[in-house]
Amino acid sequence: MSWLNKLAERQIAKARAKGQLQGLKGEGEPLPDRTGDAFVSAGDAVGFRIMAEAGVLPEEITLKKQVAAQRAHLASLTDETARKAAMAELARLEMRQAIAEESRRKFLK
Repeated sequence: MSWLNKLAERQIAKARAKGQLQGLKGEGEPLPDRTGDAFVSAGDAVGFRIMAEAGVLPEEITLKKQVAAQRAHLASLTDETARKAAMAELARLEMRQAIAEESRRKFLK
């Protein structure tokens, strides 16, 4: 067991002993079926779920939405100069998204 796992287990045991893990929202209910989620790793899914419940979006998800919007914008353009500028912006957004995803992967290793 890694030091991080030991630390987490100690914090959970301490919270349980203080009664802080009782009466929480969803206690005693089955976990929701998330087999269709796009996140492969269970650790990633948990982290994203916690952030979603807190109303926070990870940077990579925000960037993913921006990339999709930029692609739709690019598809609507006909002017060659505007298309080149939109393609440059799309490349910049995709690069930032890739960096954010790689940062998360390295952090979770």
